[in-house]
Amino acid sequence: MNNTPKLSGKTHDLINEVAHYFPGDVQVQFIGNVVAGYVRHDQAQVVQDGDNLLIQINDNTEPDFTASHELLHLLMTLRGFPQIYFPLTTGDQALDEQIQYVGTELFDAVAHFVVYNEQRKHGLVTESVEAEFIKGVQHTITPESDRIDSEMLLRLIVVLDAMVFFGPDFAKHKAVFEQNFPLATDAAAKLYQLISAKPTKSPFSMRRNVVKLFRAFDAQMKVWDIPQLYLNDFAMITSVFSKRQLGLQVNQVFKLYYSELKAKNTQKRAYVGFTLTDQQNSFVIEGPAGEKRSKEFFAKVYEKTVKELFDELKIPYLIR
Repeated sequence: MNNTPKLSGKTHDLINEVAHYFPGDVQVQFIGNVVAGYVRHDQAQVVQDGDNLLIQINDNTEPDFTASHELLHLLMTLRGFPQIYFPLTTGDQALDEQIQYVGTELFDAVAHFVVYNEQRKHGLVTESVEAEFIKGVQHTITPESDRIDSEMLLRLIVVLDAMVFFGPDFAKHKAVFEQNFPLATDAAAKLYQLISAKPTKSPFSMRRNVVKLFRAFDAQMKVWDIPQLYLNDFAMITSVFSKRQLGLQVNQVFKLYYSELKAKNTQKRAYVGFTLTDQQNSFVIEGPAGEKRSKEFFAKVYEKTVKELFDELKIPYLIR
C-alpha cells in the first residue's frame, strides 16, 4: 500500500512556479513515514542534485504546509530577495556554527513575513496547522525557569518566529507563551514591534528589517548578560543598490575596516566593507598586512565604483 502523501493543487502550483524560474527539474520527495503530530522548520530540506532541485520532506504531519514553506523560500531566492552569507571565521568552528545558526534563523524570521503571508493567502495555514505549530514550539524549547539560562537565546528566536507566524492573531495564543516563556515573550514582542513597523515586501525592505533585527537582538543579549553575536559584523547580507549608487565611488557608499576575523575560505587577513547607511557587513575582501600597504590598499579600493568592485569580487547584488 502506498502511504506517500498527496499534495494539493495549490502546492503543485507553487512547484510549477519554482520550476518556471529554475532551469532544472523541481521535485518534492517524501523520505520516511514519520508523523510527529507537530510542525517545525527542520521537517524538510532543499537539496540540489546536479540540475535537479529536491525538496525532501522527512515528516508527514502537514505535507502541504511543509512543502509549500520550502517552495516559497526558494521562490524568494529565485525572484531576487537578499541572501545571507558567512564569509568570516572566528577560528572556532563550534562558535562559527552557533553564530551561523542564529543568524540564519533571524534572517528567516524576517523572510517569514513573506512566506507565512503567502501560505495563508493560498489557504495552507489551517486551524490544525496552527495547533501543530504551537506543539512544535513546545517540542523545541522548554519552559523558562526563574533565571536566564543557556536556552534563552533559542527561546527568543522561536517565540519571535511564532509572532511572525500568527501576526495579529498571536493575541489569541498569548497566554500559552506568557505562561511558559514570559521573559522570551516580552523580549520577542519588542523585536517583533521593531521589524513589523515597516512591512517586509521588497528586497530592500527585507534587508533593512534583517539589519535592524540583528542589532536589536544583540541589545537583548546584552540585557540578559549573554554574549553578543555581532551579526551586523559577522554575517554578510546581499546589498540592494539604486542604479545611482552603483556608479558612485566605493568610499561614498561604504567604509572599509580591518577585521580581527579571517576570511573563512583562505584564512587570510580580512577587510569588511560596511554600508554607511546601516553599518552592515556588505562585502569581505582580503588585504595586505602592514600600515603603509593597508593605506595603499584602501585607496585603490575606494577609488573604484561600487559596480566595478562588486563585479571584480563576483559578489551578487540586487538593484531596486
